[in-house]
Amino acid sequence: MRSRSDLTEAGPDLGLIARGVRDGERAVLARAITLIESKRRDHQQQARQLVQDLLPFTGHAIRVGITGAPGVGKSTSIDALGIFLTGRGHKVAVLAVDPSSAVTGGSILGDKTRMARLSSDQHAFIRPSPTAGTLGGVAAKTRETMLICEAAGYDVILVETVGIGQSETAVADMTDFFLALMLPGAGDELQGLKKGVVELADMIAVNKADGENIGRANAAAAEYRAALHILTPRSPAWTPPVVTYSALTGRGLEQLWDRVLEHREKMTVSGDIAARRRTQQVTWMWTIFEERLRSRLKTDPALKARLPKIEAAVAAGQLSPALAVDEMTAALGLSA
Repeated sequence: MRSRSDLTEAGPDLGLIARGVRDGERAVLARAITLIESKRRDHQQQARQLVQDLLPFTGHAIRVGITGAPGVGKSTSIDALGIFLTGRGHKVAVLAVDPSSAVTGGSILGDKTRMARLSSDQHAFIRPSPTAGTLGGVAAKTRETMLICEAAGYDVILVETVGIGQSETAVADMTDFFLALMLPGAGDELQGLKKGVVELADMIAVNKADGENIGRANAAAAEYRAALHILTPRSPAWTPPVVTYSALTGRGLEQLWDRVLEHREKMTVSGDIAARRRTQQVTWMWTIFEERLRSRLKTDPALKARLPKIEAAVAAGQLSPALAVDEMTAALGLSA
């Protein structure tokens, strides 16, 4: 008899995997995500069917994106927040996206060691995934993984960004609430305040508000509040607050989460959550479409044979980029 977590060469039993996911079996959940992340064409087709089968059991979770510059304490904060939430009876899934090396393609995947307490909590599930060069630093399959975790009964999904490039925009496009973490006492309090990030943020939280840092954290929070006044919020139903907290001591975590719940309540009443998710679904569709086209560009036999010559001609200035694209689309049977 085949195991629910079976992913053999003969192909996985999608019915067994779907039932195992819905029953909350962690080993089956991990296998399902491995299927989603697989680059094998047959696995990709099976993964799409699995997501479709589980789609009716998704959508109930609170989806929170978390960003912040390196050193701000994202992993420590997620560890502390996750423990706080499981203590309140929540099931928490953490999708922690590690930056892949542009040279080797490798990634650290060390989030389970940086979230020591949460990784041993039976009510939490941590899935580190390499970005593998995906635009914005977000793993290509993070959205599908999020849905699978929701089908498995996780009611809070925390998505950690790498905090660089366009990863913030990508994560904001798949979550309900976008949290920007900041540091106090870093000289100019606004030096880490990137306008693009703050325009996306539903809340700013200043970490390390403990001991002698409390005064500096409060001062930084006041600076951020003043800066937010000149920006237009994402929704007229919500004005982004600024809070202070300590991932080390847990101080302020309850107030931080209360603001997340307040946001969810107000945005549900106004219809913004539903509208945001509808927009995200369409964005997701186009992202997958574009990824599929890029994949075909790299694998189409007719184009693959011609690409080196086309690239060489463009590099040498013998062929304009526009005409090169014409050749590429013609090779794919697409009209200009």
